[in-house]
Amino acid sequence: MNRLWTKDYTIITIGSVVSMLGNSMAGFAMSLFVLDYTQSPLYYAIYMFLYTLPQIAAPVLAGPLMDRFSRRRTIYMLDFASAAIYALLAGLMRSGFFNFWAFASVTFMIGTIHSAYTVAFESFYPMLVSDGNYIKAYSVLSTLETLVLVMIPVSTFLYKTVGMVWLMLINSACFCTAAVFETQISDVEGRNGRSGSKYTFGGYMEDMKEGMRYLWKEKGLLHITLYFIFCFMAAGASNVITLPYFKAGYADGEYVYMSVWGFMVLGRVLGGMMHYRLHLPQEHKFTIAVCVYVAISILEGTYLYLPVAVMRLSCFLQGILGVTSYNIRISATQSYVPDNRKGRFNGTFLMLTTIGSLLGQLLAGLLTEIMPIRGVLSLFMGISGASAIIIMEKGKNGIKPIYNKIQ
Repeated sequence: MNRLWTKDYTIITIGSVVSMLGNSMAGFAMSLFVLDYTQSPLYYAIYMFLYTLPQIAAPVLAGPLMDRFSRRRTIYMLDFASAAIYALLAGLMRSGFFNFWAFASVTFMIGTIHSAYTVAFESFYPMLVSDGNYIKAYSVLSTLETLVLVMIPVSTFLYKTVGMVWLMLINSACFCTAAVFETQISDVEGRNGRSGSKYTFGGYMEDMKEGMRYLWKEKGLLHITLYFIFCFMAAGASNVITLPYFKAGYADGEYVYMSVWGFMVLGRVLGGMMHYRLHLPQEHKFTIAVCVYVAISILEGTYLYLPVAVMRLSCFLQGILGVTSYNIRISATQSYVPDNRKGRFNGTFLMLTTIGSLLGQLLAGLLTEIMPIRGVLSLFMGISGASAIIIMEKGKNGIKPIYNKIQ
C-alpha cells in the first residue's frame, strides 16, 4: 500500500496546522475585541456580516482561477498576504491610529482571502495524498481542525493578559511560518500538465460557466450538493439557537453550553482517530452515509429536550457521526472530481452551502419570534433529515459510484 506521510503531505499538514492554530486564536480574540471596543451589538453584527459576505461570492469567483493557475503558489502567497495584514493590524493598534471602520475593512479582506484560500487548499490537498489513502488523510485533517478549537480558551486568556497587539503578531508569525513550509512543496501541478498560458476575461467567464455545466451534468455531485445545502441550512439554524437557549435556560448557561459541546469536540477527535485506523466497507458507504445523515438530524433535533448528562452523550455521538459524514463526503468527492475541475466544484459547493447556512441563520432568527426555540431547531433538523432521505434516494444512481468508489 502507498505511504500516506510523504514529504509533500507532511509539509501541507504542518503548514495547515500552524496557520489554523494562529487563525483560531486570533479569530475569537477579534470577536471579543469588537464587542469590547464598540460596546455595540450592531457593530458586532456588521463585523460578522463583513467577514461572512465574501464567502458567498469569492469561492465561485476563485474556482476557475484555481483550476487554471498554480494552487500551490496561491496557497503560500495568500498565507504571506495574511501574515502581512495581521502585522499591519498590530501596527495600527500599537500606534493608536485605529477605528472600527478600518478594522471592518480589513475584516472584509481577511474574509475574502480565507474564502479563496479554502478553495485553493481543498483543491490542492487531495493532489498530495497517495492513492488509497484519502480516508486516512481526511481523518487526519478533520481531527486537527477539531483539536485547534482548544485555542479558543487560550485566545481568551491571552487577550486578557497580553492584549490584541501581541495576538495579531503571533497570528502573523503563524501564517508566515506556514507559508515558508508551503513553498517547499513539490510542483505536483506542473507534472500534471497545468498551463500558464495567457488567460483572458472571456476565458475566465467560459471556465466559470463550464464549471456550472459540469455540476449540472454530474447528477451524483449535484444531488450531494443539494443535500448539503439543506444540511448547512440546519447547521446555520443551530448556530443561532443553541447558545441563546443555554444562556436563557440555565444559570451560567454559557458554561453549560461549553460543557455540552465539549463532548461534540471529543466525539470528533475520537471519530477522526477511529477512521484513521478503521476502514468502512467500500460497497456500503452510500448506505452508511444516508443513515449517518438521518441519525445526526434526529440527535440534534431532540437533544435540547434532554437532561444535561444525556445532552453530552448525544453531542458525543453527533461528533463521531459528524466526522464520519465529513470523511465520506469529502474523500469521495475529491477523489472523484478531476484535478482540472476541483477548483470550480469546490468553489461552487462552498458558495451554495454558505448561502444555505446564512439562510438558515436568518430564518431561524425570525422563527424564534413566533415558535419555541427548541421547536425551531427540531423543525430545521427534520427538514435536513427528510432531505437526506428524499434527495439521496432520488440521486442514488449517481451518488453510489462516487461514495462507493475505491479511494
